Amino acid sequence: MFRLAKILWISLRFGLDEFALPPGSRTTRVLWFRALAEPRAVRLRRALEALGPIFVKFGQALSTRRDLLPADLADELAKLQDQVPPFPGELAVAEVERAFGKPIAAIFEKFDPKPVASASVAQVHLAVLPGGGEAAVKILRPGMLPVIGEDLALLDTAAGLVERFSADGKRLKPREVVAEFARHLFEELDLMREAAHASQLRRNFHDSPLLAVPEVYWERCTGTVMTMQRMRGTPVSQVEELRRQGVDMPKLARTGVEIFFTQVFRDGFFHADMHPGNILVTPEGRYVALDFGIMGTLSEVDKQYLAQNFLGFFQRDYARVARAHLEAGWVPADTRADEFEGAIRAVCEPFFDRPLGEISFGRALVRLFQTSRRFNVEIQPQLVMLQKTLLNIEGLGRQLDPELDLWTTAKPFLENWMREQVGFKGLLRTIRNEAPHWATILPQLPRLLHRALAGDRVERIEQMLADLLLLERRRNRLIGLAVALLALALAWAAVSSFV
Repeated sequence: MFRLAKILWISLRFGLDEFALPPGSRTTRVLWFRALAEPRAVRLRRALEALGPIFVKFGQALSTRRDLLPADLADELAKLQDQVPPFPGELAVAEVERAFGKPIAAIFEKFDPKPVASASVAQVHLAVLPGGGEAAVKILRPGMLPVIGEDLALLDTAAGLVERFSADGKRLKPREVVAEFARHLFEELDLMREAAHASQLRRNFHDSPLLAVPEVYWERCTGTVMTMQRMRGTPVSQVEELRRQGVDMPKLARTGVEIFFTQVFRDGFFHADMHPGNILVTPEGRYVALDFGIMGTLSEVDKQYLAQNFLGFFQRDYARVARAHLEAGWVPADTRADEFEGAIRAVCEPFFDRPLGEISFGRALVRLFQTSRRFNVEIQPQLVMLQKTLLNIEGLGRQLDPELDLWTTAKPFLENWMREQVGFKGLLRTIRNEAPHWATILPQLPRLLHRALAGDRVERIEQMLADLLLLERRRNRLIGLAVALLALALAWAAVSSFV
């Protein structure tokens, strides 16, 4: 309750009520004493910073949706991506020394107490390793867990109320969505887990000309401190500087789409926090990934159905999309496929054959939400991160090349992936992947069969056979008795007629 009161107080102090209430409303008149000289966008950013990391992340997500927000709000919220107020440098040094139990000079040859980037849950300092190697040191903000726990408890309570009282509550699964968000957030607070994510992504794109991932220095990593290779590049949001360097912007936009689909469909492991503050670009046009706290994973089933849906959209095969939803169980089994197909067509058809700059995915998502509500489509919590990342990709592509056609760029990649999955190559890959499993199981079959027939299973089978034999004997006795009675009846009838 104290945390809820604090949220309400900060919202009123920064005048956020004006976003929900019309000017001159009663609340605005009662709180006339507030000093609201700063622009509304600045007040919104400062309020989110004051409310803590969960609200900062909400602002980060909003900043990528320039088609949904006024320009002043989008520009100001973009500062939350890497311009969150830092904590003092001496506190950062103390955190590093506490994590390793030794003086900072024994850990690094040099350590800059001034951070180069500050985000919602951690900040980054530059350092030099013994021997001269350059490194970036990420340090978790002290005292994060109590505030995050309170905010998540409030979110869970609010989600429970929505689930209980909203007509869409059960379908939207808000508590599952909050639980998924909480899981990813707590993973982000464990820097050893983040280091493992970075290491995995680096292996996936080893020697790739598309994406570079920093090396992790494991001997200088703990749960609160992560040390990795220092990467150089220009923030992807600095479009004019990239043009000045001679970077091919249309190619860069297409490369971003290819990296996204490669992570999702080839690896099933994707960077789920791809806002501009986490991406650099080299002069050669190669992406550099930073901040690996939030990563998404997809199962083979998820990938298959997503590919079917994407290809159906790209090929305007709405019947295929409807079938994929039905087969995945995302819509009720009694849904009429032809009606669902027609509703999807009405939403998607107006958006084809147009450059990305003329397409509002925000409006498309609103219409898809209305359609899903009518057909009781279940929200898939495991895909929430993927949906968020796709929106980030759209915002990034819009900044780099307003003429980018997302559909045309992604379609050949998906078609090739589907051919490899369901064609002859896919069959060979499945056989190769399953062969070790078969080699383990086949020699064990006789023993497994004997075990299946052993013990009390045999006793139960024997008892069943005995019961069947007993029933057979009883049936035979009943048949014999019936025949004898019939013969006696016939004999009695014969004697009676003779008399």
